[in-house]
Amino acid sequence: GPMLRGAAAALLCLGAACLLGRGFDPRAWLLPPPRHRLLSAAELARYRGAEGEPGLYLAVLGRVFDVERGRRHYGPGGAYSGLAGRDATRAFATGDFTPAGLVDDISGLSPGEMLAIQGWLSFYSGNYDPVGKLVGRFYDENGAPTEALRQAEAAIEEALKFKAESEQRKQQFPPCNSEWSSAKGSRFWCSRQSGGVNRDWAGVPRKLYRPGSRGSHCVCVRTTGPPWGQPDSTEHSDRGDLDNPHLEEYDGCHPLAEQCVLPV
Repeated sequence: GPMLRGAAAALLCLGAACLLGRGFDPRAWLLPPPRHRLLSAAELARYRGAEGEPGLYLAVLGRVFDVERGRRHYGPGGAYSGLAGRDATRAFATGDFTPAGLVDDISGLSPGEMLAIQGWLSFYSGNYDPVGKLVGRFYDENGAPTEALRQAEAAIEEALKFKAESEQRKQQFPPCNSEWSSAKGSRFWCSRQSGGVNRDWAGVPRKLYRPGSRGSHCVCVRTTGPPWGQPDSTEHSDRGDLDNPHLEEYDGCHPLAEQCVLPV
């Protein structure tokens, strides 16, 4: 039947034509396995996707990716062609595509900028094929990580931890809704969606002071149940987080009012 004919055809398909039709590269066996391929900056610079060049690569934190599939972005004339053929890690964080910004020096970047780099690295790992490593700032001539790479990874870890803590804090103390008018002054109020945190309680407005930061901002505080992070404690006073030491009541507002108006 047709099944057998298909199988026979498949067996016959051993010629070079079939392999080439499948994207088989006859020179592939000459290249070292992708993960171990080490490129110099000069080699990488030949991969800008121009006519007669061997391909289209870019590097992030010293890891080289084949971005041929994204040619209209990264190829000659593309919006991101400046990233091709080099490690421009810094530009992924800063968006500075001038020659001064298209570099792999990431000193002095903020935690948020380090997270942006990490985001792009996951994007390329998930969407493009890895080629190997770039010898230089992040990998030595044996392909081993340098101190600079270890520092970058530590900074990313730190930023991820900080982000997780901020997310947690936002769940515990969602921001208030607020409005200001020259006639009425400031109004703060809490709802079950305020601060973009959907929850089953509204809470009451309080000033939250954070260790190490000046000033305060308005958050909504749960008024019943155990304090945050102690779901099982039975010895609690059923006041939610009202007794948290970083909080302060607004003068002239009832301690349990869901909204607070501070006159001009």
